[in-house]
Amino acid sequence: MIIDHAALWAAETNTYVAAPAAGGPGVVIDAPPDLDGIVALLDRHRIAPVALLVTHGHIDHTGGSGTLVARTGVAAYLHPDDEFLAAHPAEQLQMLFGGIPPGDYRPPDRFTALTDGMQLALAGLDITVVHTPGHTPGHCAFHLPGEGILFSGDHLFAGSIGRTDLPGGDFATLMESMRTKILPLPDDTEVLPGHGPATTVGRERTRNPFIRDLLGA
Repeated sequence: MIIDHAALWAAETNTYVAAPAAGGPGVVIDAPPDLDGIVALLDRHRIAPVALLVTHGHIDHTGGSGTLVARTGVAAYLHPDDEFLAAHPAEQLQMLFGGIPPGDYRPPDRFTALTDGMQLALAGLDITVVHTPGHTPGHCAFHLPGEGILFSGDHLFAGSIGRTDLPGGDFATLMESMRTKILPLPDDTEVLPGHGPATTVGRERTRNPFIRDLLGA
């Protein structure tokens, strides 16, 4: 199986590609506003994308979704509770930079709606959608149970968690998602986050201060 990533755009967002093998179909997880970087990642393994899975609606994860869809024709998936974010990239850019840097940040004409527990069979991969609100209302992680891999987006990082001070964020909700959706996964589940290095559920259970507080450790 091929899983590779590149840290793209100003926020160094981890964009992932996943495929059963090089030279065939695959999926893209998250699309920051860097089409050339995404295409280079796909070309590295000669992967033909069949879908874009977006963990949440923040500009650094969805700002390149419109251009990727226009370039490749793939279907883009997003939880509907985050469409209010993805639909207004200019507002997010103003908040982040005080202006709008040059670029095409338009979302696709439509997103295919993700739902909690949804089973996706894409490019020969079996992917379970795990709705993990808290960082944003519609935040989703993508679990490949057969591979022991979780694409955690901005919910869980190595040694930390996603921020909850942006519109739609809520700390209590994030931690409840952690307790009910993430921590029940096997400890050897590899966590591939939206920023920073990979980790495992077991490592975060014992070392992450937010999770240790949650568990009363």
